Amino acid sequence: MSEHGKTPVTVLGLGAMGTALVEALLAAGHPVTVWNRTASRAEAVAAKGASVASTVSEALAANTTVIACLLDYDSVHEVLDPVAAGLEGRQLINLTNGTPGQARDMSAWAEEQGAAYLDGGIMAVPPMIGTPAAFVFYSGSGTVFGRARTALDTFGGVNYLGADPGLAPLHDIALLSGMYGYFVGVIQAYALVGSAGVKAREFAPVLRGWLDAMGGFLERSAEQIDDGDYVTDVVSNIGMQAGAYPNLAKAAAEQGISAELLTPLQPLMDKRVADGHGAEDLIGVIELLKK
Repeated sequence: MSEHGKTPVTVLGLGAMGTALVEALLAAGHPVTVWNRTASRAEAVAAKGASVASTVSEALAANTTVIACLLDYDSVHEVLDPVAAGLEGRQLINLTNGTPGQARDMSAWAEEQGAAYLDGGIMAVPPMIGTPAAFVFYSGSGTVFGRARTALDTFGGVNYLGADPGLAPLHDIALLSGMYGYFVGVIQAYALVGSAGVKAREFAPVLRGWLDAMGGFLERSAEQIDDGDYVTDVVSNIGMQAGAYPNLAKAAAEQGISAELLTPLQPLMDKRVADGHGAEDLIGVIELLKK
């Protein structure tokens, strides 16, 4: 702890997100040591009070709590492998985007170096860091999470998911999957109406109202999945939807628009119906995603 009771932190990586993390830590009074491959990027945070390490080894030696925020897990290894001995006794918190498998492998590797490991999935863009709108999933060492909690709180809301280091990136990727699926539909909708000269700004309120009305699908489908019941109180079954779904591609073709964002769902719907589940709700296709 510093003389003011704030956890000193080392941050490796000063891209847009790493810089935002450092600024949040400094604003909360945490002593911060930074390292970046391109040293000039450290000038802005140095002016705000960060100490700049000239080497990774120096950065690791400065503090027990070390946060990595780099491009990917390969980058983390590129930075840390040559100085792995310096990780002994450290708390490595990896806030680099990746997969559950990569997080578990990184955790095992860190433990081999004598470091305790915590993985994190940041659900925010850099300007959101330090505001109530940001939140971060964490998983891995509960001890690290507890000891670094005051520092982690500076980034936004915290969600500790348990000892399995893969849980944070799993939740991160799950939310991103939902986000991109949402974006896909919005992009297709704008392309369709735009083909007829309708301005996106004009259509946006209509689209917003429709999507808001469909928001109940989240909770409804969650109940169906957890209960294993896709047929009770179904209003629009998948058999009916599968029969109408080709019109989305036909309409797009008529308007000179590609339907490639939407077509992957059609074969799943058709297979579910062919397998005798036509009376189910659409969410039943989730069974086809299980390998």
